[in-house]
Amino acid sequence: MADLNVSRRRLFGIGAGIGAVAAGGIALSAAWARRPAETGDQLVSEVPLPQAFSIPLPIPAVAEPVSSGDDGDRYEMVQIETEAEIIPGYQTRLWTYNGTFPGPTIESRRGRHVTVSHRNELPVPTVVHLHGGRTPASSDGYPTDLVLPEGWAETAAHGHGGHSMTDDLAVVTNVQRDYGFPLDQRATMLWYHDHRMDFTAPAIWRGLAGLHFVRDEVEDALDLPRGDREIPLMIADRAFDADGQLAYPSLDPTLTGEMGVEEPYLAGVLGDVVLVNGAPWPVHEVDSGLYRLRILNASNARHYELEAVADSGERLPLTQIGADQGLLEAPVRHDTLPIAPAERYDLLIDFSRLPVGTKVRLANRLGTDRTADVMAFHVVRAGEAMPIPETLADDLPSWDRADAAVTRDIAFRAGRMDDGRHGWLIDGLPFDPNRTDVTARLGDTEVWRLIADVHHPVHLHLVGFRILSRGNAGPHSHDAGLKDTIALRPGESAEIITRFDGYRGRYLFHCHNAEHEDMGMMANLEVV
Repeated sequence: MADLNVSRRRLFGIGAGIGAVAAGGIALSAAWARRPAETGDQLVSEVPLPQAFSIPLPIPAVAEPVSSGDDGDRYEMVQIETEAEIIPGYQTRLWTYNGTFPGPTIESRRGRHVTVSHRNELPVPTVVHLHGGRTPASSDGYPTDLVLPEGWAETAAHGHGGHSMTDDLAVVTNVQRDYGFPLDQRATMLWYHDHRMDFTAPAIWRGLAGLHFVRDEVEDALDLPRGDREIPLMIADRAFDADGQLAYPSLDPTLTGEMGVEEPYLAGVLGDVVLVNGAPWPVHEVDSGLYRLRILNASNARHYELEAVADSGERLPLTQIGADQGLLEAPVRHDTLPIAPAERYDLLIDFSRLPVGTKVRLANRLGTDRTADVMAFHVVRAGEAMPIPETLADDLPSWDRADAAVTRDIAFRAGRMDDGRHGWLIDGLPFDPNRTDVTARLGDTEVWRLIADVHHPVHLHLVGFRILSRGNAGPHSHDAGLKDTIALRPGESAEIITRFDGYRGRYLFHCHNAEHEDMGMMANLEVV
C-alpha cells in the first residue's frame, strides 16, 4: 500500500461551489427563515411503511480481532456495497462496513492499542473517523486523507467536476489503510463513520457508521447493567423511494462530482422513517429490571427529544450516567432528554415497577406523525431490581477558566459562496484544507465562545470539553460531564473549556449537521 502525497481535484471529489465568500453575512433563505427552529426539510418515503413496534431490535455484532498480542488488537474491515431488508419486502442497497448496517461494534480497553485495517471496495474514495477518539492526526480521518478504490488513481487525472481547492498535505492511500487508535481515554461509547470532504452526509446516509466502546477499571468497579442489559441504540432517520432504496437529494448521486443537495434541503436532510440499529421503529423485549441504554444520534440533521412513556401513561425517568466522553460524577435524572446529531448519552432506565406485559414507548417529542416514535420496550418477564449508584467517576478533568491561555469567539452562520449558492460558514469562511484557522499549543487550556444562527451541533476532534454556560446562564442539566459535541440552538451562544493535550497535528472542528459540514462548515485546528 503506497501512500501518495497528492493534491488532485478528481481525488477529493470536491464539488464546484466552495470558494471565496462574499463580504459580510447573508440572511437565511426564505425556506430556512420560515422555520428558524428546524434543521432542514423532510423527505417523504414512497413505500408502505411497517407498523411501529413490530420488528425486533437488532443488536450489532461485536467484531473479533484477527490477531491480538502485546502490541494490541488488530481488526479488518471491508467497505462494501450490499443489500439488506430494512423495509419489509424490499432489499435496500447500502454502503457498509463488513456488510452490515450499523457496522460491527468494536470493544476495546483503555490504553490497549487497536489497529483497524480498512479496505475500500466501494465506488468512491472514503475516509474513516473515530468520533470522540483521542487519536494521532495520521489516523484521525482528515477529510482529504482518502482511501481510493481499485483503479481510481490511474484515472484520477482525467477528472470529474471538482473545484480549485486542493490539499498539499493530504496522504492518499490505494485501496487499504491501517488506522491506529491508542485509546488512552476514559471509558465511553465512540462511533466511527465516513468523513470524506464534501460527501460525508450521503456516505453516512448510505450506511457507513458503527460503534466502538472503550472500557476501563473505573467503569468495571461500578455495579451497572451488563451483558444483554446494556443495549446500544444507534438512532438514524432515513427515507425510501418507491423501489425501497434510500432516497437522498444529492446534486450528484454518484458522489464523484458536484457536492451538495437540492435547494429545499440545504439546511439539512430529514427522513420520515426512524431507524434504531438499522430497523424501523423496533421493539425490544426486556425484563422488569434495570437497563443501560447507550444512545447515539447518528442522524444527519434530525434532533430528538427523548421521552419514555409506559402504555399506562406513566413517564419513566431517564437517568443519565454518562455523556459523549464518559461517565459523570453522579447520576442526573431527566424526564425528557434532547439529543443532537453525533451526541451520545449513557442512560439507565428502570422497568422494575412495571407489570409483565407493559410496553414502554421511547418517543421523540420533537417529531410529528411517524417521527414522534423511536422504538418500544416490551416487559415480557420478571427481573431483579438493581440500585442506581449514587456516585460514578472521580476522574473528570477540573479545568479552570482562570487557567485559560486563550479565549476565542467563533461564529457558525449561513453564508453565500461566490457562485451565488448558499453555504454554511465558520467565522465567515468555508472550509479550506490549506488554511489554518485555529492554532493551539499542546497542553494549553482554552475557552471558546460559540455562537449560532440556527441549530448547529458543534464537534471538536481530539479533545473533550466541558460546557461552562449557555447565553447568560449556566449549562443545562443534560450538559453535565465531558462532551465532544455541543448542540447550539438557534441564536444561542455558549462557552466551552478544553485542554489541548494528547497529540500534535492537524485536526478539525465542525458542525455535525452533516449537510452543513459538507457545505463548508468545517475549520482546521492545528495543535503545535
